[in-house]
Formats: sequence, C-alpha cells, structure tokens
Amino acid sequence: MRTANLAGRLVLVTEEGALDVESASDGRFSPDPQTAFERWDELRAWAPDAEGEAQPLDEARLGPPVPHPRQVFGIGMNYAGHAAEAGIDLPEFPSVFTKFPTSIAAPHATIALPSERVDWEVELVVAIGRHAAGVAERDAWAHVAGVTVGQDLSERRVQMRPPVPQFSLGKSFPGFGPIGPLLVTPDELADPDDLEVSCTLNGEVVQQARTSDLVFSVPALVAQLSAIVPLLPGDLIFTGTPAGIGATRRPQRFLTAGDELVSSVAGVGTMHTRFAVNGSAG
Repeated sequence: MRTANLAGRLVLVTEEGALDVESASDGRFSPDPQTAFERWDELRAWAPDAEGEAQPLDEARLGPPVPHPRQVFGIGMNYAGHAAEAGIDLPEFPSVFTKFPTSIAAPHATIALPSERVDWEVELVVAIGRHAAGVAERDAWAHVAGVTVGQDLSERRVQMRPPVPQFSLGKSFPGFGPIGPLLVTPDELADPDDLEVSCTLNGEVVQQARTSDLVFSVPALVAQLSAIVPLLPGDLIFTGTPAGIGATRRPQRFLTAGDELVSSVAGVGTMHTRFAVNGSAG
C-alpha cells in the first residue's frame, strides 16, 4: 500500500492516480492522514479492494504523509561512513535525539534558511503503525506502518554551540524535517532492509548508500527505542544519514538560497527541496 497526503486528505496512490480514502470508504475512514495510523491494520485490510474514481496525483499539492507525529526520533552516526567522516567510533548503542514535530514539512517545500550554516542529511524515515512497547527485534517490522524519504536538515552553529550540543534545537527550525512524497508499506519493497538512499545538491551527488549499511537496522531501532519509550501510532524515526554531509567536507559546504536538494530512497520516492533567503538563527 502507498499512501499520501494530498492537500490535507488521505489518499491511496495507485497506478491510476490518487484515490480519496474517505470517499472510497463511504466515510468509514477519516480524510485526516494522521488519524489513519490509529486504525492502520483496518486500513491495510480494506485497501486492496478499494474502489472509486482516482484523480491525478499532483505532487505540488502533496503534504507530509505523516503531518502531525506526536514523537519524532532522530538517530546519529548510524552509518559507518558517516561516523568515520566525523572522526567518531561506531556507537555501542543508538545515539538518539528528537526533532520537534513542528519541523515536519512537505516533500516539495521551499524552506527559509535561518543562517549560512545549514547542512543536508538524507535519511530513510520510518512511521510507526502500532503501539510498540518492549518490542522484540524479530517482531519490529510488524509495528511499522511504512517508510518514506526524509531530510534531517541541521543548523550546525546552534547544534554545536557551547556549553553542550543542542542537537534537537539545531535540527528543528521550521521546515527542517521534510518527508515524503509517499508512505510505502514494507511489503511493497523487495527487501525493506536494503534500500538505496541518495541525495543530490544542484545535480551533484553528495550522498549515496544502502540501508543494509546501517549500524542499527530498522528492527534494531524499533526494539531499542521501544524498550525505553512507548512508540505511538504515527511516530517517526529518522534512521540516520550516510557519509557526504557538508560540515565534514574540506572546505565545508552549506546550503544557500536558490539551492535544490533532490533526496531519494529507491522504491519509495523522491523529494525536491528548495531554499529561500536567509532569516536569523539566533
């Protein structure tokens, strides 16, 4: 199943286009994309037999497929290449921070840069589909609603300013969590543990890896997070970024107004993110 947020309404995405879930279900399901996660198993069971008139999928009208998550987790240093470029040993446990939910943005958004120190981080993003507490790694994928593409945009000055790093603040400016364009259930993917993740900046490939290279896989992350924090339907996990960020380049490279990031996960989708004139990062 592939779903999207089309102008604020939940749609199924098929070969014919976008099928409005509320209309096709005669009101059985809400049009709100976020509330779908509370009844995700029911939606999955209904979707294969859904009928109705599909409309064109206008990507310019797509919102984030998970617009209002209650919890958004980020994972740091979760690719060996990224840890190496940062000069950090591989972690023994996941390095966890949060992106505040107000940072979530549409897949083809134009984002205002708060400073000249904003960096890119393409990621596979996981949406939770069932309440998860103390979930075993072997059962973790059953608690995942789907996956999507994300950017963990990061203002490096705020993130690293003393006296202690402020990862959550530096990664939570408005628009710093674009996700989309679709949410794809794991069964749609040949191997959900081995997906190509890539990012280009103005046409230049800056990041490329496979999720099979994750230090902590999606099942490991769900298991280790849910051992401490209950994961709620519609929560998001940004699973980590591969090597190639701007801050570790020599010379360093950051985003500027007019830049375009194209972020992709094979079999899942592609986002186009553009950047506007600078604001203020405080």
